[in-house]
Amino acid sequence: MENPFIVTGKIKPEYFCDRVEEVQRVTRSILSGGENLVIISPRRLGKTGLINFCFEKPEVKEAVTTIYIDILRTSSLQELVFMLGRTVFKTLGSRSQNMMKNLVTTLRSIRGSFGYDPVQNTPTFDIKLGDIVNPVYTLEEIFACLEQADQRCVVAIDEFQQIVNYPEKNVEALLRTHIQQSSNANFIFAGSERHIMGKMFLDYARPFYQSATILSLAPISEDKYAKFINQHFAANGLSVTPEAITTAYHTIEGNTYYMQKTFREAFSLSVEGKTCDQQMVETIIHDMVQENSYKYSETMARLSMPQKELLMAIAAEGRAQRITSGQFIKRHRLLSASSVQAAMKKLIEYGIVTHNEGSYYVEDQLMNIWLNQS
Repeated sequence: MENPFIVTGKIKPEYFCDRVEEVQRVTRSILSGGENLVIISPRRLGKTGLINFCFEKPEVKEAVTTIYIDILRTSSLQELVFMLGRTVFKTLGSRSQNMMKNLVTTLRSIRGSFGYDPVQNTPTFDIKLGDIVNPVYTLEEIFACLEQADQRCVVAIDEFQQIVNYPEKNVEALLRTHIQQSSNANFIFAGSERHIMGKMFLDYARPFYQSATILSLAPISEDKYAKFINQHFAANGLSVTPEAITTAYHTIEGNTYYMQKTFREAFSLSVEGKTCDQQMVETIIHDMVQENSYKYSETMARLSMPQKELLMAIAAEGRAQRITSGQFIKRHRLLSASSVQAAMKKLIEYGIVTHNEGSYYVEDQLMNIWLNQS
């Protein structure tokens, strides 16, 4: 029996939960051309799955060449260019012999990385990070490759906010210039740090100001998730109580990844003859928290005392507001407003706490549960 609650890899259309409007919006943007798109959502809310799902749609695969990279682990322009160059070559080079030859001709700065396969009668590409000697020149060549592609390209760059951490100071302006001049490629910029992505695309002083349409993802509504869960349990002759779905949804605040993981486990247990009830869901979530306990302990160990105290205060409130007010500081026995500000800056920088619409909260719902249990 196939488990319909997918947590990794490609998702079949019948196992993709809702996002009907978002799928239509992204697909329309891809097919219409002439528009770049920004997708902003907290981590594990489904932005990557949404992009990949849209890229797999038959009408999209027929109309455009899709290219996807995740730059979360990159730390410099050199690494970004390495990842983008490798993916562009692999994607475009597989389309035709002529396209392969064009790539070899255009990527002059890394020509030494090309070999030759006498059996396939094609060039091979064995680029290493150290081959990117001049990232600025190589980036220009990569965009030239996109311009020469025999089909319009759509390039998705996931965790795009990472570029603000690069040591090079002109990365935003450099990318914006190339993207603005591109006529054969459109871009999807996805990011999980709302405050950084907002500044990049909404601050008039930044290069990417008003250069793309913004799509903000919210959690899938409880009623739609309940319908999805009930449908797949019932289709397989299994049962799930309304209380189980409600408990899971509110405990992990509708987080897509954790909802999928919870009911993937619940589905497996139900196949063994058990009913998915509230107790089962609570046990599954408890076990997930325990599985991550070591990771959370390591995170806490790296924080200063003021940072730990502020984090615990935010976790206790769930959604903390006016964190520098006298009432908040007194209620949680914090040191001072300036100490709170300094600690908060670091917690946001580390990606532990998120700020949205005046509220501060722990980004990882399981960590929030763990902190309240500590």
